[in-house]
Amino acid sequence: MDKYFNTQSSVIIYGGIVVAAVVILYLLTTLIHKWILRKKRRQFSTVDPTTFNHLKRILNVMWIILGLIALSFIFVEEAEYGAMSDHFQLVLYLGIVAIGTIVAGTIANSWFKKSTLKNIQNNQDTTNLKFLRYVVVIAIYFTGVLFCLLAIPALHAVAQTALGGAGIIALVVGVSSQEALSNLIGGFFIISFKPFKVGDIIKLNDTMIGRVADITLRHTVIRTFNNRMIVIPNSIINKEKLVNYDLGDPKCCEYVEMGISYDSDVDLAKKIMQEECQSHPLVYDNRSEDDKQEGKPIIRVAVVEFEDSAVVIRAWVWASNYGDAIAVKRDAYESIKKRFDAEGVEIPFPYRTIVVKNTKDPISETTTVA
Repeated sequence: MDKYFNTQSSVIIYGGIVVAAVVILYLLTTLIHKWILRKKRRQFSTVDPTTFNHLKRILNVMWIILGLIALSFIFVEEAEYGAMSDHFQLVLYLGIVAIGTIVAGTIANSWFKKSTLKNIQNNQDTTNLKFLRYVVVIAIYFTGVLFCLLAIPALHAVAQTALGGAGIIALVVGVSSQEALSNLIGGFFIISFKPFKVGDIIKLNDTMIGRVADITLRHTVIRTFNNRMIVIPNSIINKEKLVNYDLGDPKCCEYVEMGISYDSDVDLAKKIMQEECQSHPLVYDNRSEDDKQEGKPIIRVAVVEFEDSAVVIRAWVWASNYGDAIAVKRDAYESIKKRFDAEGVEIPFPYRTIVVKNTKDPISETTTVA
Protein backbone atom coordinates (compact mmCIF):
# COMPACT_ATOMS: atom_id res chain seq x y z
CA MET A 1 0.00 0.00 0.00
CA ASP A 2 2.79 2.38 0.89
CA LYS A 3 4.45 1.60 -2.40
CA TYR A 4 1.22 2.39 -4.26
CA PHE A 5 0.82 5.75 -2.53
CA ASN A 6 4.45 6.57 -3.16
CA THR A 7 4.12 5.88 -6.87
CA GLN A 8 0.67 7.52 -7.27
CA SER A 9 1.16 10.38 -4.81
CA SER A 10 1.42 13.01 -7.52
CA VAL A 11 -1.81 11.78 -9.16
CA ILE A 12 -3.66 11.74 -5.84
CA ILE A 13 -2.47 15.23 -4.97
CA TYR A 14 -3.45 16.48 -8.44
CA GLY A 15 -6.93 14.96 -8.15
CA GLY A 16 -7.36 16.37 -4.65
CA ILE A 17 -6.38 19.85 -5.81
CA VAL A 18 -8.84 19.68 -8.74
CA VAL A 19 -11.73 18.51 -6.52
CA ALA A 20 -10.91 21.07 -3.85
CA ALA A 21 -10.73 23.85 -6.48
CA VAL A 22 -14.11 22.87 -7.94
CA VAL A 23 -15.74 22.74 -4.49
CA ILE A 24 -14.24 26.10 -3.47
CA LEU A 25 -15.28 27.78 -6.73
CA TYR A 26 -18.78 26.29 -6.46
CA LEU A 27 -19.24 27.49 -2.86
CA LEU A 28 -17.65 30.86 -3.62
CA THR A 29 -20.02 31.40 -6.56
CA THR A 30 -23.03 30.56 -4.38
CA LEU A 31 -21.89 32.90 -1.58
CA ILE A 32 -21.20 35.79 -3.99
CA HIS A 33 -24.61 35.20 -5.60
CA LYS A 34 -26.37 35.46 -2.22
CA TRP A 35 -24.33 38.53 -1.24
CA ILE A 36 -25.14 40.36 -4.48
CA LEU A 37 -28.86 39.59 -4.12
CA ARG A 38 -28.94 40.87 -0.52
CA LYS A 39 -27.12 44.04 -1.54
CA LYS A 40 -29.41 44.66 -4.49
CA ARG A 41 -32.54 44.05 -2.41
CA ARG A 42 -31.36 46.61 0.14
CA GLN A 43 -30.96 49.16 -2.64
CA PHE A 44 -34.13 48.21 -4.55
CA SER A 45 -37.08 46.55 -2.85
CA THR A 46 -38.10 44.73 -6.04
CA VAL A 47 -35.13 43.08 -7.74
CA ASP A 48 -35.54 40.43 -10.42
CA PRO A 49 -33.07 37.65 -9.50
CA THR A 50 -33.43 35.84 -12.84
CA THR A 51 -30.21 37.16 -14.38
CA PHE A 52 -28.16 36.46 -11.24
CA ASN A 53 -29.61 32.94 -11.06
CA HIS A 54 -28.64 32.26 -14.67
CA LEU A 55 -25.09 33.48 -14.05
CA LYS A 56 -24.81 31.31 -10.95
CA ARG A 57 -25.98 28.20 -12.80
CA ILE A 58 -23.65 28.81 -15.75
CA LEU A 59 -20.64 29.32 -13.50
CA ASN A 60 -21.35 26.27 -11.35
CA VAL A 61 -21.91 24.05 -14.39
CA MET A 62 -18.72 25.39 -15.93
CA TRP A 63 -16.70 24.63 -12.75
CA ILE A 64 -18.02 21.06 -12.69
CA ILE A 65 -17.33 20.40 -16.38
CA LEU A 66 -13.85 21.93 -16.18
CA GLY A 67 -13.17 19.86 -13.10
CA LEU A 68 -14.24 16.65 -14.84
CA ILE A 69 -12.05 17.47 -17.85
CA ALA A 70 -9.13 18.21 -15.55
CA LEU A 71 -9.63 14.91 -13.74
CA SER A 72 -9.81 13.05 -17.04
CA PHE A 73 -6.11 13.83 -17.59
CA ILE A 74 -5.42 11.16 -14.98
CA PHE A 75 -7.08 8.42 -17.02
CA VAL A 76 -6.00 9.22 -20.60
CA GLU A 77 -2.77 8.62 -22.41
CA GLU A 78 -0.27 11.44 -22.75
CA ALA A 79 -0.92 11.52 -26.50
CA GLU A 80 -4.50 12.66 -25.83
CA TYR A 81 -3.50 15.58 -23.61
CA GLY A 82 -3.69 17.97 -26.54
CA ALA A 83 -7.31 17.06 -27.34
CA MET A 84 -8.32 17.25 -23.67
CA SER A 85 -6.63 20.63 -23.40
CA ASP A 86 -8.63 21.84 -26.42
CA HIS A 87 -11.87 20.65 -24.78
CA PHE A 88 -10.93 22.44 -21.57
CA GLN A 89 -10.28 25.70 -23.44
CA LEU A 90 -13.53 25.34 -25.44
CA VAL A 91 -15.67 24.93 -22.31
CA LEU A 92 -13.91 27.85 -20.64
CA TYR A 93 -14.39 30.01 -23.74
CA LEU A 94 -18.10 29.15 -24.07
CA GLY A 95 -18.66 29.90 -20.40
CA ILE A 96 -16.92 33.27 -20.61
CA VAL A 97 -18.85 34.22 -23.76
CA ALA A 98 -22.17 33.17 -22.21
CA ILE A 99 -21.47 35.14 -19.02
CA GLY A 100 -20.28 38.16 -20.99
CA THR A 101 -23.37 38.06 -23.21
CA ILE A 102 -25.76 37.88 -20.27
CA VAL A 103 -23.95 40.65 -18.39
CA ALA A 104 -23.84 42.90 -21.49
CA GLY A 105 -27.51 42.26 -22.25
CA THR A 106 -28.49 42.98 -18.65
CA ILE A 107 -26.46 46.20 -18.51
CA ALA A 108 -27.94 47.42 -21.80
CA ASN A 109 -31.45 46.51 -20.70
CA SER A 110 -30.99 48.31 -17.35
CA TRP A 111 -29.58 51.40 -19.02
CA PHE A 112 -32.51 51.66 -21.43
CA LYS A 113 -34.99 51.14 -18.58
CA LYS A 114 -33.39 53.90 -16.51
CA SER A 115 -33.29 56.24 -19.51
CA THR A 116 -36.94 55.46 -20.27
CA LEU A 117 -37.95 56.17 -16.66
CA LYS A 118 -36.01 59.45 -16.75
CA ASN A 119 -37.79 60.50 -19.95
CA ILE A 120 -41.15 59.63 -18.40
CA GLN A 121 -40.36 61.80 -15.37
CA ASN A 122 -39.37 64.66 -17.71
CA ASN A 123 -42.51 64.15 -19.87
CA GLN A 124 -40.41 63.21 -22.90
CA ASP A 125 -41.15 60.69 -25.64
CA THR A 126 -39.99 57.15 -24.76
CA THR A 127 -40.92 55.39 -28.02
CA ASN A 128 -37.41 55.35 -29.52
CA LEU A 129 -35.78 54.14 -26.31
CA LYS A 130 -38.27 51.31 -25.84
CA PHE A 131 -37.88 50.15 -29.42
CA LEU A 132 -34.07 50.44 -29.41
CA ARG A 133 -33.96 48.44 -26.18
CA TYR A 134 -35.39 45.43 -28.00
CA VAL A 135 -33.02 45.91 -30.95
CA VAL A 136 -29.86 46.27 -28.83
CA VAL A 137 -30.63 43.40 -26.44
CA ILE A 138 -31.47 41.02 -29.30
CA ALA A 139 -28.31 42.09 -31.17
CA ILE A 140 -26.17 41.38 -28.08
CA TYR A 141 -27.57 37.90 -27.60
CA PHE A 142 -27.39 37.16 -31.33
CA THR A 143 -23.72 38.18 -31.37
CA GLY A 144 -23.03 35.99 -28.32
CA VAL A 145 -24.60 32.99 -30.01
CA LEU A 146 -22.53 33.57 -33.17
CA PHE A 147 -19.27 33.75 -31.19
CA CYS A 148 -20.21 30.47 -29.49
CA LEU A 149 -20.83 28.90 -32.88
CA LEU A 150 -17.46 30.17 -34.10
CA ALA A 151 -15.74 28.24 -31.31
CA ILE A 152 -17.35 24.89 -32.24
CA PRO A 153 -15.52 23.35 -35.20
CA ALA A 154 -18.60 21.56 -36.56
CA LEU A 155 -20.57 24.83 -36.64
CA HIS A 156 -17.70 27.11 -37.62
CA ALA A 157 -18.78 27.36 -41.25
CA VAL A 158 -22.36 28.21 -40.26
CA ALA A 159 -21.23 31.06 -38.04
CA GLN A 160 -18.88 32.46 -40.68
CA THR A 161 -21.68 32.40 -43.25
CA ALA A 162 -24.06 34.20 -40.90
CA LEU A 163 -21.44 36.81 -40.12
CA GLY A 164 -20.42 37.34 -43.74
CA GLY A 165 -22.11 39.79 -46.06
CA ALA A 166 -23.35 37.06 -48.36
CA GLY A 167 -24.81 35.24 -45.38
CA ILE A 168 -26.71 38.31 -44.25
CA ILE A 169 -28.11 38.83 -47.74
CA ALA A 170 -29.09 35.18 -47.99
CA LEU A 171 -30.72 35.40 -44.58
CA VAL A 172 -32.75 38.46 -45.57
CA VAL A 173 -33.80 36.92 -48.87
CA GLY A 174 -34.72 33.68 -47.15
CA VAL A 175 -37.12 35.30 -44.70
CA SER A 176 -38.27 38.25 -46.82
CA SER A 177 -41.55 36.53 -47.58
CA GLN A 178 -42.12 35.73 -43.95
CA GLU A 179 -44.42 37.72 -41.73
CA ALA A 180 -41.68 38.16 -39.14
CA LEU A 181 -39.61 40.36 -41.42
CA SER A 182 -42.62 42.45 -42.46
CA ASN A 183 -43.42 43.03 -38.80
CA LEU A 184 -39.81 44.02 -38.12
CA ILE A 185 -39.75 46.47 -41.04
CA GLY A 186 -43.16 47.76 -39.93
CA GLY A 187 -41.72 48.48 -36.49
CA PHE A 188 -38.85 50.47 -38.00
CA PHE A 189 -41.34 52.42 -40.13
CA ILE A 190 -43.39 53.29 -37.05
CA ILE A 191 -40.28 54.50 -35.22
CA SER A 192 -38.97 56.43 -38.24
CA PHE A 193 -42.14 58.16 -39.47
CA LYS A 194 -43.92 58.32 -36.06
CA PRO A 195 -47.61 58.03 -37.02
CA PHE A 196 -48.00 57.40 -33.31
CA LYS A 197 -45.76 56.92 -30.28
CA VAL A 198 -45.94 55.31 -26.87
CA GLY A 199 -48.57 57.14 -24.81
CA ASP A 200 -50.69 58.34 -27.76
CA ILE A 201 -54.41 57.58 -27.91
CA ILE A 202 -55.26 55.97 -31.25
CA LYS A 203 -58.46 54.60 -32.77
CA LEU A 204 -58.50 51.84 -35.37
CA ASN A 205 -62.25 51.29 -35.34
CA ASP A 206 -65.18 51.61 -32.94
CA THR A 207 -64.03 48.58 -30.93
CA MET A 208 -60.28 49.21 -30.94
CA ILE A 209 -59.41 52.48 -29.25
CA GLY A 210 -56.91 53.05 -26.49
CA ARG A 211 -53.48 54.24 -25.48
CA VAL A 212 -50.29 52.86 -27.06
CA ALA A 213 -48.52 50.90 -24.31
CA ASP A 214 -45.53 49.50 -26.20
CA ILE A 215 -43.98 49.13 -29.66
CA THR A 216 -41.82 46.01 -30.05
CA LEU A 217 -39.97 44.48 -32.99
CA ARG A 218 -43.00 42.37 -33.84
CA HIS A 219 -46.15 44.12 -32.62
CA THR A 220 -47.78 47.18 -31.10
CA VAL A 221 -49.64 46.92 -27.80
CA ILE A 222 -52.70 49.10 -27.16
CA ARG A 223 -54.28 49.38 -23.71
CA THR A 224 -58.01 50.01 -24.05
CA PHE A 225 -59.97 52.16 -21.63
CA ASN A 226 -61.41 49.04 -19.99
CA ASN A 227 -57.79 47.95 -19.28
CA ARG A 228 -57.56 45.26 -21.94
CA MET A 229 -54.42 44.78 -24.04
CA ILE A 230 -54.78 44.59 -27.81
CA VAL A 231 -51.71 43.13 -29.57
CA ILE A 232 -51.54 44.12 -33.25
CA PRO A 233 -48.70 42.99 -35.57
CA ASN A 234 -46.74 45.92 -36.96
CA SER A 235 -47.33 44.79 -40.55
CA ILE A 236 -51.09 45.05 -40.00
CA ILE A 237 -51.21 48.32 -38.08
CA ASN A 238 -49.06 49.96 -40.78
CA LYS A 239 -51.81 49.22 -43.30
CA GLU A 240 -54.67 50.48 -41.14
CA LYS A 241 -56.25 53.91 -41.33
CA LEU A 242 -56.13 55.11 -37.76
CA VAL A 243 -57.01 58.24 -35.80
CA ASN A 244 -54.27 59.63 -33.55
CA TYR A 245 -55.82 61.98 -31.01
CA ASP A 246 -52.40 63.18 -29.80
CA LEU A 247 -50.78 63.84 -33.18
CA GLY A 248 -50.34 67.57 -33.66
CA ASP A 249 -52.81 69.71 -31.74
CA PRO A 250 -54.16 67.59 -28.85
CA LYS A 251 -57.37 69.56 -28.26
CA CYS A 252 -60.48 67.67 -29.28
CA CYS A 253 -64.09 68.43 -30.19
CA GLU A 254 -66.91 66.05 -29.29
CA TYR A 255 -70.58 66.22 -30.31
CA VAL A 256 -73.19 66.23 -27.57
CA GLU A 257 -76.46 65.42 -29.33
CA MET A 258 -79.94 65.27 -27.81
CA GLY A 259 -83.27 64.60 -29.44
CA ILE A 260 -86.37 66.50 -28.27
CA SER A 261 -89.99 66.09 -29.26
CA TYR A 262 -91.56 68.31 -31.91
CA ASP A 263 -93.80 69.85 -29.23
CA SER A 264 -90.87 70.96 -27.03
CA ASP A 265 -89.35 74.44 -26.97
CA VAL A 266 -86.26 74.31 -29.22
CA ASP A 267 -84.80 77.57 -27.91
CA LEU A 268 -85.14 76.41 -24.28
CA ALA A 269 -83.47 73.08 -25.11
CA LYS A 270 -80.60 74.84 -26.89
CA LYS A 271 -80.16 77.19 -23.91
CA ILE A 272 -80.07 74.28 -21.44
CA MET A 273 -77.53 72.33 -23.49
CA GLN A 274 -75.32 75.37 -23.89
CA GLU A 275 -75.38 76.22 -20.17
CA GLU A 276 -74.76 72.65 -18.99
CA CYS A 277 -71.86 72.07 -21.36
CA GLN A 278 -70.28 75.46 -20.74
CA SER A 279 -70.39 75.02 -16.96
CA HIS A 280 -68.22 71.90 -17.07
CA PRO A 281 -64.72 72.62 -15.65
CA LEU A 282 -62.93 70.68 -18.41
CA VAL A 283 -64.42 72.65 -21.32
CA TYR A 284 -61.80 74.35 -23.48
CA ASP A 285 -62.42 77.82 -24.92
CA ASN A 286 -61.55 77.36 -28.59
CA ARG A 287 -62.74 80.78 -29.72
CA SER A 288 -60.44 83.10 -31.60
CA GLU A 289 -59.89 86.66 -30.48
CA ASP A 290 -62.30 87.87 -33.14
CA ASP A 291 -64.95 85.42 -31.89
CA LYS A 292 -64.52 86.71 -28.35
CA GLN A 293 -64.82 90.34 -29.45
CA GLU A 294 -67.97 89.48 -31.39
CA GLY A 295 -69.41 87.83 -28.29
CA LYS A 296 -69.78 84.35 -29.76
CA PRO A 297 -70.49 81.69 -27.10
CA ILE A 298 -67.95 79.10 -25.99
CA ILE A 299 -70.40 76.32 -26.81
CA ARG A 300 -72.07 76.41 -30.21
CA VAL A 301 -75.52 74.79 -30.30
CA ALA A 302 -77.70 74.21 -33.37
CA VAL A 303 -80.46 71.99 -34.76
CA VAL A 304 -78.80 69.47 -37.09
CA GLU A 305 -81.48 66.94 -38.03
CA PHE A 306 -85.19 66.14 -38.08
CA GLU A 307 -85.90 62.52 -37.28
CA ASP A 308 -89.19 60.66 -37.35
CA SER A 309 -90.10 61.57 -33.77
CA ALA A 310 -87.36 63.95 -32.63
CA VAL A 311 -85.59 67.21 -33.38
CA VAL A 312 -81.85 66.58 -32.98
CA ILE A 313 -79.83 69.36 -31.35
CA ARG A 314 -76.04 69.28 -31.32
CA ALA A 315 -73.56 71.06 -29.03
CA TRP A 316 -69.93 71.35 -30.16
CA VAL A 317 -67.84 70.77 -27.01
CA TRP A 318 -64.10 71.39 -27.01
CA ALA A 319 -61.60 70.01 -24.48
CA SER A 320 -57.83 70.19 -24.14
CA ASN A 321 -57.42 66.48 -25.00
CA TYR A 322 -59.40 63.40 -25.97
CA GLY A 323 -59.75 62.09 -22.43
CA ASP A 324 -61.20 65.37 -21.16
CA ALA A 325 -63.55 65.55 -24.16
CA ILE A 326 -65.00 62.12 -23.34
CA ALA A 327 -65.42 63.15 -19.69
CA VAL A 328 -67.26 66.34 -20.68
CA LYS A 329 -69.53 64.45 -23.07
CA ARG A 330 -70.36 61.80 -20.46
CA ASP A 331 -71.16 64.32 -17.73
CA ALA A 332 -73.07 66.64 -20.06
CA TYR A 333 -75.56 63.94 -21.07
CA GLU A 334 -76.51 63.36 -17.44
CA SER A 335 -76.82 67.01 -16.46
CA ILE A 336 -78.78 67.91 -19.62
CA LYS A 337 -81.22 65.05 -19.03
CA LYS A 338 -81.89 66.27 -15.49
CA ARG A 339 -82.44 69.86 -16.70
CA PHE A 340 -84.77 68.66 -19.46
CA ASP A 341 -86.85 66.74 -16.92
CA ALA A 342 -86.97 69.71 -14.54
CA GLU A 343 -87.97 72.25 -17.19
CA GLY A 344 -90.38 70.12 -19.19
CA VAL A 345 -88.34 69.43 -22.33
CA GLU A 346 -89.43 66.04 -23.60
CA ILE A 347 -87.00 63.42 -24.91
CA PRO A 348 -89.39 61.37 -27.03
CA PHE A 349 -89.81 57.66 -27.42
CA PRO A 350 -90.24 56.35 -30.95
CA TYR A 351 -93.87 56.81 -32.06
CA ARG A 352 -95.83 54.65 -34.49
CA THR A 353 -99.15 55.78 -35.95
CA ILE A 354 -101.51 52.98 -36.96
CA VAL A 355 -104.30 53.84 -39.42
CA VAL A 356 -107.25 51.42 -39.55
CA LYS A 357 -109.38 51.79 -42.67
CA ASN A 358 -113.08 51.03 -42.29
CA THR A 359 -113.64 49.06 -45.52
CA LYS A 360 -115.91 46.13 -46.15
CA ASP A 361 -114.69 43.02 -47.89
CA PRO A 362 -117.62 41.38 -49.77
CA ILE A 363 -115.89 38.04 -49.81
CA SER A 364 -115.29 38.02 -46.09
CA GLU A 365 -118.86 39.04 -45.37
CA THR A 366 -120.22 36.18 -47.29
CA THR A 367 -117.75 33.70 -45.86
CA THR A 368 -119.31 31.33 -43.40
CA VAL A 369 -117.70 29.03 -40.92
CA ALA A 370 -118.94 25.52 -40.92
